[in-house]
Amino acid sequence: MFFPTELQTTTLQAKFFCPVLEVLGSHLIKPYPIGVINTIAKLAKTCTLRLTVDKLYFILTDKVANGGVSMWCELSQMEGVAAEYNEIYLELTPENLSRALKTAQNAKTVKIKLTNKHCPCLTVAVELPSLSSSSRIVTHDIPVGVIPRRLWNDFREPSVPDFDVSIYLPVLKTMKSVVERMKNLSNCIMLEANLNGEMNLKIETDLVSVTTHFKGLGNPPWVSEDGSQNSTQDRDPESMAEARIDIRKLLQLLAGQQVNPTKALCNIVSKRIVHFILLHEEVSLQYLIPALA
Repeated sequence: MFFPTELQTTTLQAKFFCPVLEVLGSHLIKPYPIGVINTIAKLAKTCTLRLTVDKLYFILTDKVANGGVSMWCELSQMEGVAAEYNEIYLELTPENLSRALKTAQNAKTVKIKLTNKHCPCLTVAVELPSLSSSSRIVTHDIPVGVIPRRLWNDFREPSVPDFDVSIYLPVLKTMKSVVERMKNLSNCIMLEANLNGEMNLKIETDLVSVTTHFKGLGNPPWVSEDGSQNSTQDRDPESMAEARIDIRKLLQLLAGQQVNPTKALCNIVSKRIVHFILLHEEVSLQYLIPALA
């Protein structure tokens, strides 16, 4: 498997198990992930939240083989307060977390911890600025399900086959505008790209054929774990890799964006899967859409 230089990270190995329903120590998060959480709320009705010492992960693991999408969102630069409790997996509704964090736009700190209030809850404590010497703290309790350790392997970072083409995406607002117009013509869209930085969005039906062309997008450099170059070096630069995907799932990703990523790219495995990667500061969001037959 190959990785872009922006995504090369060290995997944190958990050594401790968190007893269910005990207070697990707090995580302090910066206000900047709020847009990320709002985005996730638009992508999934429920998802898994993984808390580690220094990162938050939002995970959606629908079976791609059955037509479902997968998501992996990683937020770095968290601060774990209790080192002995360094990992936990929770099932939650991201919309509830998004609503809780609406009060955190100008927060000094946002603290998250697992508590037991008749049921497992994710307690979000938002410290707000105050004109007095004392701080104002707003607390939200979000019901969650604690995922047992035996199931943790079901929520690992998604792996994809070696791709045929990797390409930077055009401005997401522009791409969204194009896809929104195309969705009135068909339920599926063909995404094509090559190693010359060219990408096409194509709709073909019995009545109409529409194609939007993007050029000069560029292709990101990738290296394998052992430092070797990606095998796409041997591919004809003009040859298009293509995948036909559900247009609604693509639009869901584009319409839900509140992050304004500094880099956005997609990897295409011809006729199998499209793997989107959005990068912004210490946030990475991966979204996988399976190809239609």
